[in-house]
Amino acid sequence: MASLYFFSALLLTVLVSVPINVSGSAYCGPVEATDKDLVQFPLNLEFLEAEFFLSGALGHGLDAIEPDFAGGGPPPIGAQKANLDPVTRKIIEEFGYQEVGHLRAIITAVGGIPRPLYDLSPEAFAQLFDKAVGYKLNPPFNPYSNTVNYLLASYAIPYVGLVGYVGTIPYLTTYSSRALVASLLGVESGQDAVIRTLLYEKAHEKVMPYNITVAEFTNAISFLRNKLAMCGVRDEDTNSRSYARTQPQILRIVYGTGSEYKPGGFLPRGGNGKIARSFLDKA
Repeated sequence: MASLYFFSALLLTVLVSVPINVSGSAYCGPVEATDKDLVQFPLNLEFLEAEFFLSGALGHGLDAIEPDFAGGGPPPIGAQKANLDPVTRKIIEEFGYQEVGHLRAIITAVGGIPRPLYDLSPEAFAQLFDKAVGYKLNPPFNPYSNTVNYLLASYAIPYVGLVGYVGTIPYLTTYSSRALVASLLGVESGQDAVIRTLLYEKAHEKVMPYNITVAEFTNAISFLRNKLAMCGVRDEDTNSRSYARTQPQILRIVYGTGSEYKPGGFLPRGGNGKIARSFLDKA
């Protein structure tokens, strides 16, 4: 536990060369919605994680395991099997199965939504990492090329879902909804801890061929998430508690645009479900 706390502190204190302003005037309060809509919203992230982890470990996604869960939505763009070491591959495979379980739990409890179109191509991740470091990496960052790159890409995903669940629980009205989301939060937290631990082991190593360490990359990703969400720093408070994020903040991050009204990034056509679509209808 102490080593994980140190790693979290390290990620927040190592500075990259490009300053990032995390201030903004966007709405940071809660969204008024029913329990059903609040619980369905995380499917946008659970689908993303399932496709990324399953494809990275196995070379195929949700359609090869539980195609009905997709609700008729399109398969992702560009997802592929990653060049992982055997231990990491097994860990990521287990993460993928966990995400399938999360999809099953939510769909069984409140019904599903059509899987949105995801862009999980190397180009999509390259754009994300270019934004994080503040300049165009050469060669472009490819999450599938090796274990370290894949773990860095993975670092950008589960924590967003984790803080989203933290932000959702206080606004749920029924015990069954709170119990479901709390159980999902526990597993997402475990995934995040594993990814952080694996990266911590390599914190001061340079990511080839860039003159950037693992810790500097993770720090840059953390700063970018805060910048895009536009509601201040949301990583870990002085008591080591998880911060909460709202649905608009999460959309600003996964769209990569800093706006819940402007799709892009991993969701080029935007998210699905009543909450995500409500912002697109106003765009």
